[in-house]
Amino acid sequence: MAVEPRRQALTRLGVLGAFAAGLWRVSPALAGRQIEEPLSHAVRTALSAAVAGSAPPEPVLADAHERQAHEQWLSACSARLARFQSHPTERQEFLQTLWYETRRAGLSLSLVLGLVQVESGFRKHAVSSAGAMGYMQIMPFWARLIGDGDEARLFHMQTNLRFGCVILRYLLDREAGDAFLGLGRYNGSRGQAAYPNAVMAAQRQWRQSVD
Repeated sequence: MAVEPRRQALTRLGVLGAFAAGLWRVSPALAGRQIEEPLSHAVRTALSAAVAGSAPPEPVLADAHERQAHEQWLSACSARLARFQSHPTERQEFLQTLWYETRRAGLSLSLVLGLVQVESGFRKHAVSSAGAMGYMQIMPFWARLIGDGDEARLFHMQTNLRFGCVILRYLLDREAGDAFLGLGRYNGSRGQAAYPNAVMAAQRQWRQSVD
């Protein structure tokens, strides 16, 4: 399955970093206190390019086999997601956007679904006690560092998922692909087991039907 070719910017991010998001306020207290760290000019430019643009999240599917597989994925995930999001149109839009942004960033679908489940319980307007926002609980400073400075846009579905996937890809690359350490950085609790363990447990619940 092909996706818009924006990964060149994402592959240049294995240097400096920042911690991203905390948990939705009623989730277990797994979040650390996120710290904004300086980004080099090269990293900031690459991250800014990676989150830029607002192309509709339309999957590029090469043939009938890929289209069928994509439809099966949507159907299976929609059924599982119904306990979090009751409206079928909302679920469809969310899943289409998540698929697009996850593939665009070269991430595992089950990992991102597990992260969103732990971070926000699939709630669009979730806000943590640390101020992290939206589905993937993006800290507002990211809007200033790599976006246009408008924090309110982090509640926009595609913007939130794009920022979250780009940041997660960057932090995983910084940790040489180590999911445990990369997830810890995303949460602001690097080296502590509670958060990555929670995300990976949620990932296992999604893996059978989505990857």
